[in-house]
Amino acid sequence: MTPLVLDVTDTAQIARAAGAVENLDVLINNAGIAIYDDLSHPEVIEQHMAVNVFGTLKVTRAFLPQLVRAKGAIVNNLSLAAIASLPMIPAYSISKAAGSNMTQSLRTLLKSQGVTVHGVFLGPIDTDMNRGLEIPKAPPAAAAQGIFDGLEKGEEDIFPDPASLPAAEGWRAGITKGLEREFAAFVPPAVA
Repeated sequence: MTPLVLDVTDTAQIARAAGAVENLDVLINNAGIAIYDDLSHPEVIEQHMAVNVFGTLKVTRAFLPQLVRAKGAIVNNLSLAAIASLPMIPAYSISKAAGSNMTQSLRTLLKSQGVTVHGVFLGPIDTDMNRGLEIPKAPPAAAAQGIFDGLEKGEEDIFPDPASLPAAEGWRAGITKGLEREFAAFVPPAVA
């Protein structure tokens, strides 16, 4: 595993990182911001979208050639806030919902190229992003292990921690997942 630290809003940094990596089996998009707001400052929403959505998309597109060669996997770390908004961080919730839809779209669009795309619906994890919140949080190592376990099982949507796990069954059997499967049929299969 090689962690790459970069600004996902900086196209030049992304290009340099992609150019430095020859082989790639799994890309984990983990960059994210969460700023407390009340939707009264559009620039806060734009900042969330720039990092949490467009940054993920830019990094994915930059590393796609290596992933296609490897028949690899993309893992997008999302949040339970992608499913239901957290009112104290609505811009974050909006961006994670958009990231979830982007993950579903990439899953369908990249399938014919042999690349799998996985969405990770995390609950609170004990990271800097949640520092100061007095709520139960999963340790980062446990969440990471849950992500890799889900990836190994081939789960499209991964619920890797104690807070997210209870939502897994309802999500997988719910209307959203059903519509994703139904709408995926609109994409014609690739011609060999």
